[in-house]
Amino acid sequence: MQTVLHAAAMVPLSIPSPSWSGFDIPLPWGTLRIHAYALCILAGIIVGLWLTSARWKQRGAPEGSLWDIAIWAIPFGIIGGRLYHVFSSPDAYFGPGFDGTGDLSLIPQIQRGGLGIWGAVVLGVVGAWIGCRRAGVRLTAFLDAAAPGLLLAQAIGRLGNWFNQELFGAPTTLPWGLEIDPSNANFPPDMAAGTLFHPTFLYEMLWNLAGVALLLVLDKKFAFRWGRLFWLYAMYYTLGRVWIEALRIDDAEQITLFGITTRLNVWTSIFVFIAALVIFLLLARRGRPVPDTPYLPGREPEKEAVKDPATVTSVTSHDVDAPVSDSGSRDNLPDNQSDPGNVDGPRDASVKTVQDTTSTTEPSSDATAARKTSGSSPGADDTK
Repeated sequence: MQTVLHAAAMVPLSIPSPSWSGFDIPLPWGTLRIHAYALCILAGIIVGLWLTSARWKQRGAPEGSLWDIAIWAIPFGIIGGRLYHVFSSPDAYFGPGFDGTGDLSLIPQIQRGGLGIWGAVVLGVVGAWIGCRRAGVRLTAFLDAAAPGLLLAQAIGRLGNWFNQELFGAPTTLPWGLEIDPSNANFPPDMAAGTLFHPTFLYEMLWNLAGVALLLVLDKKFAFRWGRLFWLYAMYYTLGRVWIEALRIDDAEQITLFGITTRLNVWTSIFVFIAALVIFLLLARRGRPVPDTPYLPGREPEKEAVKDPATVTSVTSHDVDAPVSDSGSRDNLPDNQSDPGNVDGPRDASVKTVQDTTSTTEPSSDATAARKTSGSSPGADDTK
């Protein structure tokens, strides 16, 4: 047994990086390269939309409105994410110190990696706002529905860093250390081949997946509205991004604040966390709005039309006249039918029936009085 354990301890444990990073599609004029990074981003978008669609439907949103919003939010998010990356890591595009020695043609090459989440969220929200206005729904309602799906998309998209062998952390001897190909351009030149690194892509992926479950549980229990779940997502994500970002060793802008020099994304995460916490608490003081609707004011679906008042009156009148005796109704029927000009409603017919009944009973009273006057006894009448 000890021999087996010793042999197991001698086996190096690590996470290998994939040698495959995409495939080519032959075309008449050349080839089209499909990168694994792009496929991961696309898979994240699809799965995130699936979760958002289910939650959006539960909120009672209009059918098809998700796609009206997505066609604005997704392109805006991709552009925003790329712009944030370009200006937060400008050396490759503009040269050190913006000296013009960079390669501007690299900016649109998203398949090479480089999407900043902060820019993606900011411009993505702008695109979502445009889509929400056009669809007639509240932006805050959509953000609450989309928050878990957004975090799920980020988790899946992080796999793209694994295929690109990029954005890994500092060297480590942990058994889940990440292998990086020494010939890869991202491998640190001052480190020996075979060095293992923290798999920060995996850390963030697992952190985000746990966050998806947490957001769904909390939303089911507390039913967050008015954007509170979205700000809770922002707090959770930035809390994890601070320590994960601190592990990375790739080139990044260093910012000194309060005597502390660290990566730009670390400071950004800290400030976003504080802002999200303040906004979350302020929204919590408003309480839960009544009624809870995803629609903008004046854009609610039209309610079922009220029945024709004339029809309602006719039915009501019929119900009122129902107690009248069948004989009275039959007596009144020929009179109504024989008079072509009669346009009286059912209530007039009922009055006429009562009058006819009264007139019929009056002669009987007169006959009785006449018999009493003539001296006829009531007993004789009874005998007859």
